[in-house]
Amino acid sequence: MSVDECIHGMVGTQCAVCYPKPAPAAPPKAPASRPARTTRPTATPRTPVTRRAAGTPAEGSPTARSRAAQAARSRDIGEQRIYHVTHIGNLSLILEAGRLLADASDDWTTRPDVDISSADNRASRRRIPVVAGSELTVAHYVPFFLSPNAFVWESIRSQHADPRLSRAARGASAYDFVILVTTVKQVTGDEADDPDTPTIVATDGDAVAALTRFGAARETSTRMLRTMLSDDESDATLRAELLVHRAVPFDRVSLIGVANDKVRQSVKAMLGAAAHRPKVAVYPPWFQPAE
Repeated sequence: MSVDECIHGMVGTQCAVCYPKPAPAAPPKAPASRPARTTRPTATPRTPVTRRAAGTPAEGSPTARSRAAQAARSRDIGEQRIYHVTHIGNLSLILEAGRLLADASDDWTTRPDVDISSADNRASRRRIPVVAGSELTVAHYVPFFLSPNAFVWESIRSQHADPRLSRAARGASAYDFVILVTTVKQVTGDEADDPDTPTIVATDGDAVAALTRFGAARETSTRMLRTMLSDDESDATLRAELLVHRAVPFDRVSLIGVANDKVRQSVKAMLGAAAHRPKVAVYPPWFQPAE
């Protein structure tokens, strides 16, 4: 670890946690003045009334909701962070391959040490197509979440008996996992999609759930993402997946989130000989169960 880098991945004194700004000095108190005598009764002061500025809609009003929807439509989806959760025991395999591989990829030479998905869930993902009539299934895509509080990940960190998870994942501590972070723009590229082989697919729920909708066309997936991300913590956002075809090069990962400094040191040691070394940041809230 560089001596100038804190555990949160920041350089020098840029981290507000490790180097908090000093509290502003309190202004000197003015000496108390003796009130002048008066024989007139003192008028009761009026209670000030807080008024909304003209043209400002009340929170929750139709106008406010309309503006929120408009802001969502103008949001730059390319800058949206996406999250891939994996066991730290699988990280060396990712580094060796130089990429995250989809489950159905032909490029596997060794399977991951810790399989997060249960056998039934993996079989379903290998069976369900991303486009009706296509041979491409969910398993041909690398899965990402839209939030570090996604429901599947919450099941792991709260040790909930989620049938989608393997016994190994249910028995592991959240501290045994790392979160690989990138953005939509980094995994999509600028090339046009082949309608029969979409680069990315957005879902509005778990990819194998019966009522989940798939957005395979670029315009459709972007529209779905904008709709869901208008509320970052909505149920749809926490269930959703962004699926990336075949593989994601490791150099597209900009950040690795870890639970504590011990894990951070282990990850940085693993990255020591890697061609690409993203920041490794300790961020405990990502690894704690929701209250």
